[in-house]
Amino acid sequence: MIRGALLIALGTLALAGCAEREQTETGIKSDQQAFQGTNRQPPYMAPGWKPGDRAAWESHLKVRTVQGQNDYAKVP
Repeated sequence: MIRGALLIALGTLALAGCAEREQTETGIKSDQQAFQGTNRQPPYMAPGWKPGDRAAWESHLKVRTVQGQNDYAKVP
C-alpha cells in the first residue's frame, strides 16, 4: 500500500516536470525601422553605410546574402 502510494507520488512529480510553461511575449521592441540603425560605430555598423539610408541598407543586405550566406556560391 505504502509502496504503491510512493510510486504514484514519484510518477506525479516526474510528470509535473514535463508540463509546458506559459509563454509570454518578450524580446527587443523597437519603434525604429532596421535601416535607421543605432548610433554605435563599427564593428556594429557596416563600413560605407550611413544610418537612415534605406537604399544602401537594402543593397548591403543583398551583397551579404549573395557573398556570405549563399552556400551554393561557396562550393567550387
